[in-house]
Amino acid sequence: MLVTGATSLLGHHTVTALLEASHEVVVLQRSPCGIDGVTEHLGSIADREVVDQAMVGVDQVIHLAAKVDPIGEWADFESINVNGAINVRDAAERSGVSRFVYVSSPSVAHDGSSLSGAGAMPADPGRAKGFYSISKAMAERALLAVSTTDLAVIAIRPHLVIGPGDTQLIGRILDRATAGRMPLIGSGLSLVDTTWVDNAADALVAALRAGPEVAGRAFVVSNGEPRTVHELIDRITTAAGITWSPRHIPARAAVAGGALAEDVWRRTRRDGEPPMTAFGAEQLSTAHWFDQRETISALGWTPTVTLAEGWERLAAHLGRTRLRRTDSNHETPVQRAR
Repeated sequence: MLVTGATSLLGHHTVTALLEASHEVVVLQRSPCGIDGVTEHLGSIADREVVDQAMVGVDQVIHLAAKVDPIGEWADFESINVNGAINVRDAAERSGVSRFVYVSSPSVAHDGSSLSGAGAMPADPGRAKGFYSISKAMAERALLAVSTTDLAVIAIRPHLVIGPGDTQLIGRILDRATAGRMPLIGSGLSLVDTTWVDNAADALVAALRAGPEVAGRAFVVSNGEPRTVHELIDRITTAAGITWSPRHIPARAAVAGGALAEDVWRRTRRDGEPPMTAFGAEQLSTAHWFDQRETISALGWTPTVTLAEGWERLAAHLGRTRLRRTDSNHETPVQRAR
């Protein structure tokens, strides 16, 4: 079993779930994943030789590795998210792999308009917004198009994966709220799905053992518990012990401001990411939640961690983090020197 991108939050949980199920796991990513019990290869998925080496003796693949930054150069997204994904799939074919689970995103079929109870619409690079979504849409279409009886390809689209250690959504919200820069875009009442990371990992494992009828298809995965954007931000900041007083920004103004910020960052080649992007503003101001009945039926999977339980886990994790920081701040100079 090969997992690419094991250093990500979802990658780490997926590898752990596979090990607990007694799978032999090989991982491939740029830096060490820190997980015991795996065979590790370091390198880029764009490097054919490295991928071929990692694929030796593998019978199934979960492909998670991707460039997920909110901004950047198209050439980088294309190299990793499109060409890299195809490279991994082609290596899997050469190695005789029987099943290839491609980790995609609902954004591959999202044009920024509201989605309420939607299914897994076809990936469409022409509708997708932003280099990340466009590149993932291109890769998903290319991979599903070559699904065969010998090498079955399944696309799983986890929606907004969250959990302790999440830097993509929770980390950004906490950073901005701490700095007093976490506004509500529009009313804040749009319903949004999230996926607790354990549930997302379980869905990927389920896709490996699902029947042959899932081949060549895409499935959106979420907790099936849509919440308003206001509640999600409030829950996350409350779990961290942060007092959050939201200010409202009109959606159109936020989208326009995000697009302007992206342009400035690109032209000036600034480090880091802008305070808001057009895609981020759209995500925070429009509904996007998904009907899970087809996914549950086809994969034989159901979420086991509810959001209520997840918030408790997050609060406990963030509480331990604050305690460690407090203890560190109270160390003596001798202790710090150690």
